[in-house]
Amino acid sequence: MHRVPEHSPWHLRLSRLLAALETGLVERRQVLRLTLLAALAGEHTLLVGPPGTAKSALARRIHLAFHDARYFERLLTRFTVPEELFGPLSIRALEEDRYERHTAGFLPDAAVAFIDEVFKANSAILNALLTLLNEREFDNGAGRQHCPLISVIGATNVVPEDEVGEAFFDRFLVRLSVGPVSAEGFRALLADDAGRSATGTVAGVPAMPTDVVLSAADRDALGAAAAAVTLPEVVLARLAELRQWLASQQHYVSDRRWVKIAHLLRMAAATEGRPAVLRWDLALVPCCLVPGADAQQAVADWLAARLGVREAISPPRLTRVVEAFEAQLGAEQAANDLDYDEAGRLRFSAIDAAQERALDLADAVGDAKGGAAALRLSYARRRRYGALHVAARTGQVDDLLRRLEGYADEVAAQRAELADWAARSLWADPSFVVRAHAALAQTAAALVALAERSRAARAGFDALPRLPQSAGVVPTPVEHEPLAD
Repeated sequence: MHRVPEHSPWHLRLSRLLAALETGLVERRQVLRLTLLAALAGEHTLLVGPPGTAKSALARRIHLAFHDARYFERLLTRFTVPEELFGPLSIRALEEDRYERHTAGFLPDAAVAFIDEVFKANSAILNALLTLLNEREFDNGAGRQHCPLISVIGATNVVPEDEVGEAFFDRFLVRLSVGPVSAEGFRALLADDAGRSATGTVAGVPAMPTDVVLSAADRDALGAAAAAVTLPEVVLARLAELRQWLASQQHYVSDRRWVKIAHLLRMAAATEGRPAVLRWDLALVPCCLVPGADAQQAVADWLAARLGVREAISPPRLTRVVEAFEAQLGAEQAANDLDYDEAGRLRFSAIDAAQERALDLADAVGDAKGGAAALRLSYARRRRYGALHVAARTGQVDDLLRRLEGYADEVAAQRAELADWAARSLWADPSFVVRAHAALAQTAAALVALAERSRAARAGFDALPRLPQSAGVVPTPVEHEPLAD
């Protein structure tokens, strides 16, 4: 089992940073954390939800996490012109027959940007944004200008359906649904003004400790640490399985997006001081794979049911194995012949005429209790088994019980690893942790029940009627799906 290490300096520093950023927010913890993680990975986030749900407040707080990071914010409409985002044209450049913009103070000059209603702009603006978001470059006149962009947080009410809009939509690695607060959070929301004065916030902006704000050197160090993080085979295998499942659900995910997801997972591990991605880090990927809260929930449910439970431990598969032994026991208990063939299998045979006359004679001279008749009845209807047969059957069940015990220990270890990860992770979604714990608990309970059924089958084989003198032969093993170590 991979244990999460003790809190690293990065973990401690980011914990304080997140605590400061979350001050005064109501029910936005996970959205803020995933948006910050995306920014640390150099990716962009799209917030999908109605107006008045703190989307712009989240973006402003993300900006506070970075030292000397210029901030840009703009609401787009169908009347928005390029000058509003990219800056006015340079008059001097026009006089020299050059088409250039003054970008200082505008989006090409920003480190963190919030663009509201991102898909309401015309196609010309969206096409210009594509290069800026993906390559951090802006076509300014005849040349390209490097942009210091860390992350763009976009907001929208509607997911686009046109070709240009979909291409722009794909530039946002993280897509999060943001809705109104719950009934439980409503009171805290209304009491927020009193909380601001008590915690030192002004106009909803928290006071940030200067020693936790991230500099450009800090971001470079985190990037280098993330590049050194490995993706273990168990994580790669689960991602491949997830990719196949998404294809079966008619969800296309580009190769570029999978590469970006892998980098996001590495960054999550690096921020917690880990050298490798854990399987539980995959809980972060639903919001990166599919749009819409319902589709993301389906992916999260799929992951919660499968993380920590490999194919060998699948309860349906093990149930079929146990059922094979139960079926074999039922057949041997119901068998009514003691004749073995050359392969050691029991077969039915008819009683010939001489045997029938001998048994009739035994009936005629038997005592009043009908002893001979009773002997014939038990002899004809109950098959007897040698010690070799019973030992082979119970030995096979014993092997199954050992495997089940090993699987149960493996699931227990996964439950402990999940609890350890959830307690230490900066990015874990509590709702996912609850579902994953429930899935592992269900698997553990199923293994206990299957072990009980296996022990009952073993007792049944051990109680089979025995041959009085012969040790019998070793039977063909019960056929079932192969058990993995």
